Amino acid sequence: MFNDFKPVLKVLLRFIILYVVLVLGYQFYLNGYKNAGLDPFSSWAMRQVDFVQNLIGYPSQMVEGKPEDETTWFFVSGKYVSRMVEGCNAISVMILFLAFIFAFYESFKTFVFAAVGLVVLHIMNVLRIVGLNVLLVEHPQYSKIGHDYLFPAIIYGTVVILWLIWIKFYALKNVEDENS
Repeated sequence: MFNDFKPVLKVLLRFIILYVVLVLGYQFYLNGYKNAGLDPFSSWAMRQVDFVQNLIGYPSQMVEGKPEDETTWFFVSGKYVSRMVEGCNAISVMILFLAFIFAFYESFKTFVFAAVGLVVLHIMNVLRIVGLNVLLVEHPQYSKIGHDYLFPAIIYGTVVILWLIWIKFYALKNVEDENS
């Protein structure tokens, strides 16, 4: 009976171990920037958001908060519309994505798909933040629904789509080939 569940338990155990290791690694990274403002990855993502907003006609600046606040504000079209904190960088979402992809490890192509997926998630996250800032400038009355529901659905929806692509076209490909 245990042999029937062995593949599922193997994938589940791999997912849990990878997720815990990646979260601990990320927390170690964040601890190095405690009370020092935004971490470098968050700042890098924020500069990209700032660039895109300026590119599409929403004059933007980043205004540093106090280092102990670990935040930077977006000053867009003459208004302070939002602030960037560590949680906005989507690394926690990327960790979840990676743990799932590597739980269904399939040779070197796992690394390629993971790298491409991380790039896609980063681009979607930058566009998500840009979209939220534009919403806050143009339609501030929708800020709560935008921040709490619409824009998180975009990043998590991207993760789900990438997972489905991984399972359908890569992870289960060998199983389908064996059954043919």
